Amino acid sequence: MADADCNKYLKLSGLEPLIVTPETNFVNVGERTNVTGSRKFLRLIKEERYEEALDVARAQVEGGAQIIDINMDEGMLDGVHAMTTFLNLIASEPDISRVPLMIDSSKWEIIEAGLKVAQGKSVVNSISLKEGEANFIHQAKLVKRYGAAVIVMAFDENGQADSYERRIEICKRSYDVLVDKVGFPAEDIIFDPNIFPVATGMDEHKLNALDFFRATKWIRENLPYAHVSGGVSNVSFSFRGNDKVREAMHSAFLYHAIQNGMTMGIVNPEMLEVYDSIDKVLLEHVEDVLLNRRDDATERLLDLAETFKGDYKANEKAVQEWRALPVQERLTHALVKGVDEFIEIDVEEARQLAVKPIQVIEINLMAGMNVVGDLFGSGKMFLPQVVKSARVMKKAVAYLLPYIEAEKDGTSQSAGKILMATVKGDVHDIGKNIVSVVLGCNNYEIVDLGVMVSPEKIIEMAINENVDIIGLSGLITPSLDEMVYLAKELDKLNIKIPIMIGGATTSRAHTAVKIAPEYRETVVHVNDASRAVTVAGNLVNANTKLEYSKALRSEYDELREGYLNRSRDKNFLTIEQARANKLKLDWENFTPKKPTFIGVKTIEVDVETLVPYIDWTPFFRTWELFGKYPAILTDEIVGEQAQDVFKDAKAMLDVILKENKLTAKGIYGIFPANTINDDDIELCDENGKKLQTFLTLRQQSQKTKGAFNLALADFVAPKDSGKTDYMGAFCVTTGFGVDEWAAEFEKNLDDYNSIMVKALADRLAEAFAEYLHEKVRTEIWGYASEEHLSKQDLIEEEYKGIRPAPGYPACPDHLEKPTIWKLLNVEEAIGVTLTESMAMWPASSVSGYYFGNPESKYFGLGKIKEDQVVDYAKRRSIPTEKAMKWLNPNIAD
Repeated sequence: MADADCNKYLKLSGLEPLIVTPETNFVNVGERTNVTGSRKFLRLIKEERYEEALDVARAQVEGGAQIIDINMDEGMLDGVHAMTTFLNLIASEPDISRVPLMIDSSKWEIIEAGLKVAQGKSVVNSISLKEGEANFIHQAKLVKRYGAAVIVMAFDENGQADSYERRIEICKRSYDVLVDKVGFPAEDIIFDPNIFPVATGMDEHKLNALDFFRATKWIRENLPYAHVSGGVSNVSFSFRGNDKVREAMHSAFLYHAIQNGMTMGIVNPEMLEVYDSIDKVLLEHVEDVLLNRRDDATERLLDLAETFKGDYKANEKAVQEWRALPVQERLTHALVKGVDEFIEIDVEEARQLAVKPIQVIEINLMAGMNVVGDLFGSGKMFLPQVVKSARVMKKAVAYLLPYIEAEKDGTSQSAGKILMATVKGDVHDIGKNIVSVVLGCNNYEIVDLGVMVSPEKIIEMAINENVDIIGLSGLITPSLDEMVYLAKELDKLNIKIPIMIGGATTSRAHTAVKIAPEYRETVVHVNDASRAVTVAGNLVNANTKLEYSKALRSEYDELREGYLNRSRDKNFLTIEQARANKLKLDWENFTPKKPTFIGVKTIEVDVETLVPYIDWTPFFRTWELFGKYPAILTDEIVGEQAQDVFKDAKAMLDVILKENKLTAKGIYGIFPANTINDDDIELCDENGKKLQTFLTLRQQSQKTKGAFNLALADFVAPKDSGKTDYMGAFCVTTGFGVDEWAAEFEKNLDDYNSIMVKALADRLAEAFAEYLHEKVRTEIWGYASEEHLSKQDLIEEEYKGIRPAPGYPACPDHLEKPTIWKLLNVEEAIGVTLTESMAMWPASSVSGYYFGNPESKYFGLGKIKEDQVVDYAKRRSIPTEKAMKWLNPNIAD
């Protein structure tokens, strides 16, 4: 296909745009919000548990889906109602609605219902010529009127296209009708040329994959600006039950499909293998089938599949054939594989051959790291491997340093200097450290200022070190305001250093709307470590910096304007109207369960007790390995890396347990409680003496009929009900000693294990919170004494009651943390402190509330209006300006 100008790119959007350019990697479509493909999602929609269904969508976005497919096609569902309700709810959740939607249905009325309420620019899945050209044109005109892109199936009046010739015939006819008769934008057309199973034993199926590849290539070359998509798992249908073979087939199929121009598709990331890591024998057999290279390809693959059990991975340590390779290939192998066993021997050999020792770094080692960078950038290598590569690189450099120092003129040219800091008041640094390692691997010099760094310190060091880029990280919402403040200060001082923004609470939308307008220099949001290298390269390269910065500012200006327009158009209730629509439970016929214990108590448990409560899925996300545990361990793409990092985690966990490296300390309290003044919860002792009052916030977005504007206070009996209700609070930590242990690893140039110990401590703290909540439900409070839930049930929050935390969606107000600290005397009892931005130290700590009402549930507050902020400031007895600062991320513009 001829190069398209920027006006011919496929442009989709939620709150944030997704622009598919020739440089864009494969676009992954999340499929779990599909009632035909997810039993859990179907159950939640059938039971109208929409708030929980939103969590399924949220998990997909967090897992890396760039588009989410929404399907409500089920015989017992009112599909129009379900689609409308769910999309309206998504619109009020910015962490979900930031990505575009794919409105998926075989029923046109459901698609149109979705188009009427979807924000941004969506994709319709799908239309075809199946019912004739007139109906096709009618539907296409409606899609165009709604401003959506469309997936077109290779299907006409005579049935599905099942050959190369039929695929291109139908796609060509569809394209001509859409472009010439409907005036449909060519760049908004996405063809699905049908992915069918291979290796079925039927001769007519031998060309199924090859015909798809050929048709994809033909479409991209002959139908200008059109794109290609498909459901990849269909190709391996013949090997159901043999995940290893299916994973290899999906990866090999994707590799060839992308080479031929496939743009996007529905792919289960838990069923992929890294293409370059597929066993070479298996890959040969799979590609023989996909490419139809042998008449007996199917029989050979079927025979191999029977014997291909387990990992089938050669023991690299036993078969060290690579040791016979030339020194450059050995160094590259060691860096790519993260093997440091022979690195000093090989580096010494390279030094003997070099004119100067510095050349070993500049030529030999950087050649290897360039391979690492290329593999990582193309998705053939994953974050844990890169961090291990960095460990090998650091050891190699450390070996060479004495020789370089002896050569007085020995200097090395870095790609650029980048300052990295977690902003003032925030103690979280895992993400920052990972990005620093990846950038370091790509020859950037890193000036790491650590955590809780003041704006003054960042500015001072940026100037003194003459850095090329400032990298800012933050995990808690107050960190967002610190970033805005720093941008303002840099602008006042007329400093012209680009800023990269990253961290869990940051977003492209916030960067564009709140930070970028405050700074005349470039500000860019970086959402993962792999993208940081490309962004940094564009910012430091004199040939690309100006054009890149100009395009970025234009893009952010457009994003900001669109975001502000949507915020202005959104309907909100006044706080009084929202309170009138609060959840009204039947308190007259409900008697709250009196806890078996009332008061405050500290708790210490053996770390070993917590291990079964670990939710491993977020652990893998830390390493940018996306997928659900335990399925991720057999994932087609990341399974092998997930197994490796999991093995390392288990080994470190054994050290933690055997050497008592970490301790688990906590404190909790249960108290009589009642709601007062609609949104506040008053806690007393057993004698009725007031202890503290928790302030809650109420949803203000206009709800669909029958839905309530929730606040956490709704789950506690009002004082005027005459019923005594109860509420709890807690804080747990497994973080003492973590920083010191991590520092030991860093001293030994081992970033991998430094990150590992922090990631494990975080998981253990969450496990402690899960363990204690179970104790509260079944014993301490005892409102669910008959509960018998599996660990998976706990992870999926199938229990009664909730434990929300200040700073999270239901209660984003961080100023509630000091109330918990006073109520429980947290700092004196277990030593956990709060920073001025309300981050907990040690970082591996969790705090929150306990609600026991069976009707209580998790929800997101969403945006609120200024009238509630003013009301809240009065209730808390603080200036409105202070309330505005703390609640800023949730205030509607």
